[in-house]
Amino acid sequence: MADWDPVQYLRFEDQRARPAADLLGRVALTVPGEIVDLGCGAGNITRLVAQRFPGRGVVGVDSSPEMLARARVALPGARFIEGDIARFAPAAPPALIFSNAALHWLDDHGALFPALLGRLATGGVLAVQMPRNHGAPSHAAMVEASRMPRFRGKLAAIVRESPVAEPRVYYEVLAPHAAEIEIWETEYLHVLEGESPVVEWTKGTALRPLLAALDDDERADFLAEYGRRVAAAYPRAADGKTPFPFRRLFLVARAR
Repeated sequence: MADWDPVQYLRFEDQRARPAADLLGRVALTVPGEIVDLGCGAGNITRLVAQRFPGRGVVGVDSSPEMLARARVALPGARFIEGDIARFAPAAPPALIFSNAALHWLDDHGALFPALLGRLATGGVLAVQMPRNHGAPSHAAMVEASRMPRFRGKLAAIVRESPVAEPRVYYEVLAPHAAEIEIWETEYLHVLEGESPVVEWTKGTALRPLLAALDDDERADFLAEYGRRVAAAYPRAADGKTPFPFRRLFLVARAR
């Protein structure tokens, strides 16, 4: 995985924070314990979690030292750990494992999600939001461009075509282990400003590992191919802004 760029990611901080706030609104904690934010990134969402549940210890976990450096400044009262979010095992079962826009980077959700639920205290909550926009032009265009002969050799093994399953799959995976489950999807209409804003959005997330695998000339050519497809799929509105529909999956599960 290429290093994350906090500045690029936070260019759309308000829009990226909205799903996290919506997820937090559906979380009710009834047991004592710490809060773990898996894939905490730059700490902007961890701050929302800490504000929602004051008085609890908060631990942020991420694999990016660049993001964690930003997080420690954003929320000095929390503890931040560099590590693999798939394998992080808290010292004591937490009351909440929260993950916003991170777990879609991991594979084998059929094993991962029950394992996360099993790390909670009895009555604890697993709350997850993941992008499920991979069938939309913003992501399909990455796959199309990556299959072009000049890029295929470097990108075929990197591009992730459909990392998030349908909602029913997560219900079936979690139902044997959960006391309660709530799963839903929301499609947000983000209204973006600037030149090539959808390209700038994806450069902070899904495009990142693809661009990192290419040399400078290849990267410029790939962005041109991707940008041409995206511009056609997301035209500007009459006011000059770019409406950008984006679908996300949410789940809240309470451990038995």
